[in-house]
Amino acid sequence: MIAILFISTLLLMLMGAPVAVALGGGSLIFVMISGQVPDLVVLHRMVGGVDSFPLLAVPFFILAGNLMNSSGITNRIFEFAKAVVGWLPGGLGHVNVGASVVFAGMSGAAVADAGGLGSIEIKAMKDAGYDTEFSVGITAASSTIGPIIPPSLPMVIYGVLASASIGKLFAAGFVPGLLMALSLMVMIAVIARKRRYPVDAAFRISNLTVRTKEAFLSLMTPVIVAGGIITGILTPTEAAIAATAYALFLGLIVYQSLNFKRLLWVSLRSIETTAVVLFVVAAASIFAWILTSNNVAVELSNYLLELTDSKAMLTLIILALLLVVGCFMETIAAMIILVPVLLPVAVQFGFDPIHFGVIMVLTLMISLLTPPVGVVLYVLSSISGLTFERCVAATMPFLVPLIAVLLLVAFVPQISLWLPNLVFQ
Repeated sequence: MIAILFISTLLLMLMGAPVAVALGGGSLIFVMISGQVPDLVVLHRMVGGVDSFPLLAVPFFILAGNLMNSSGITNRIFEFAKAVVGWLPGGLGHVNVGASVVFAGMSGAAVADAGGLGSIEIKAMKDAGYDTEFSVGITAASSTIGPIIPPSLPMVIYGVLASASIGKLFAAGFVPGLLMALSLMVMIAVIARKRRYPVDAAFRISNLTVRTKEAFLSLMTPVIVAGGIITGILTPTEAAIAATAYALFLGLIVYQSLNFKRLLWVSLRSIETTAVVLFVVAAASIFAWILTSNNVAVELSNYLLELTDSKAMLTLIILALLLVVGCFMETIAAMIILVPVLLPVAVQFGFDPIHFGVIMVLTLMISLLTPPVGVVLYVLSSISGLTFERCVAATMPFLVPLIAVLLLVAFVPQISLWLPNLVFQ
């Protein structure tokens, strides 16, 4: 009977229905045909799926990211990163990654990174003589750091679904995010030497001092957000509100780069994005509830136990499954459907829920760089003028260091667990 759910949802997707409509419509068709529960339960479960206080962090982090992109903060971050790492071989490639690390502590979304910093980074790299494909590839790859280093919208969603500490999840993302940045910078250095890309500028203390002063208030955003959550002063939702208030303060009062018209545009854009995200959450919630109530998690667990008793083999199976699903489904929808199914299996095999959350988010972020969905690639295709196919080809080499970090994080739990264990004793 559960096959009806998957077939109807898949057919709706093939007909071109949005992911949220396909998930909700497929669920409704299953309920009507199966007769297990009244049709009204679909609406009830969808409303229940978004009736969560921690989910209030989502619209505020989205608004904070959009405010930062519209108030000149991203330009200051880029110039600061240039002063710090621009002197390395392939300087602007390293700047691209460094800026993403800093911006990751502000927005928590890969698309915000690609859309905000991406336009600045790609233009600067093209003007400096870098290949457009290389510029797009490293911009796409570095944008995946955004949801790993806190704050992180996907980790908020996972925390709600898994009843896990969002503060611990945020802390667990620090080291993996930095490893992603380091691996990409190694890749950039190798390519830069081979292609003889230029060094942006010689390192100068005076320039670093000036850029640090200009960006200092912007750089305080990650301190406020991540520091507030990890120290326990702020909940994730309160941190999101604090980030929004601080971005407004910088844009309206300090930098005076926001006016009423611009603020209205940013607000409407944030409302639109939030509506899309929460609609996906609501539709995926009823889909996940049907899977759970029909014991799909139990059946999958029994199947995997028969298939293997090796934690290492299970890890590889889960990573492969997440990568494949991420190619075809939006990240948040994939998490809402798969967390209730995979988490009980993972815990049964000895996974820590926090470690599993980092693995899941990291894997699905890498899937943002793969067709046919590849949301980040569509954004960068629009910015750069490259076709989607060329963006895919440009990004493929940078999947190698990201997947290497994924495997390292998956098989060495302490990489992600030592910091939350240290802070939240």
